[in-house]
Amino acid sequence: MAKTSDATEPSVGLSLDKHQKSTFKRFFMQIDIQLMVLPALALIFIFSYIPMYGVLIAFQDYKMGSNLLNNNWVGLKHFIYFFNAPEFYPVMRNTIIISFLKFIFGFPAPIILALMLNEVRKIAFKRIIQTVTYLPHFLSWVVIGSMVTSMLSVDNGSVNMLLEKLRFIDEPINFLSMTEYFWTILVTTNVWKEIGFASIVYLAAIAGIDPHLYEAAAIDGASRLKQIYLITLPCIMPVVIIFMILAIGNLMNAGFEDIMILASNPALREVSDSLDVYVVRVGIDNYRYSYATAIGLFKALVSVTLLTFANFIARRTGNSLW
Repeated sequence: MAKTSDATEPSVGLSLDKHQKSTFKRFFMQIDIQLMVLPALALIFIFSYIPMYGVLIAFQDYKMGSNLLNNNWVGLKHFIYFFNAPEFYPVMRNTIIISFLKFIFGFPAPIILALMLNEVRKIAFKRIIQTVTYLPHFLSWVVIGSMVTSMLSVDNGSVNMLLEKLRFIDEPINFLSMTEYFWTILVTTNVWKEIGFASIVYLAAIAGIDPHLYEAAAIDGASRLKQIYLITLPCIMPVVIIFMILAIGNLMNAGFEDIMILASNPALREVSDSLDVYVVRVGIDNYRYSYATAIGLFKALVSVTLLTFANFIARRTGNSLW
């Protein structure tokens, strides 16, 4: 038995050496691609990893301009203060509800648009629709917010004018000052802004499907709806699952720019204060940098937990990030 184990050890070592050599060989064979990736890796390292030492502020009473290691260490003081703050439950409620609504309506919207565009046979019409739906993504939230504010304005707002013409309302409604309309306006605007650009990936995945599958299904008498259900959706499901994992990891990101612009009215604060907005309003504006960092770290930990959980579930389907 000892001789057998001794005989197998050199073979294991040789296989490891071959694997290492093949890895280095593949690396140098793809050196041009590796060099293209290096700038992106450098940017991630400089702007994402190097600043991570700043999370130490969350456990200190940090003062601007002081040495990071010379401040008083307070442990979990700022976390405990946040969890006991009267704003904790409203802020968490708003963050979860807004993120959940964006996920429920915003995630399937580009998939549906991509499926619909794939069924369009006239190329010119298809390109026009794609261009029109892509354009809002390239507009800043300042422009989008101005457009939405103008459309919902009490004075000559197109939405109020249309509703009055259709006899749905007797007098204009100030939509952007009423809490019951804010979540609908925010989610609808987000979906309209990002639906076209987000559908690009799904259109590319659909374009990679073997057309012979559709021809065989048509010969068997499958309708277009059945072809979508039995061929298109299963073929693009790996892409859908990967983007779903990333979307679940971002469930704590309710948004910042869109909320700050569309919820400029203080009357909307009870339904618009998300974690990001609360950090800026209470932490940054009041120079409470340690408090703001603690909230940001708490949000990051929850996001990582959600991402890991979603990846664990997706791994059972055979499609996961790692």
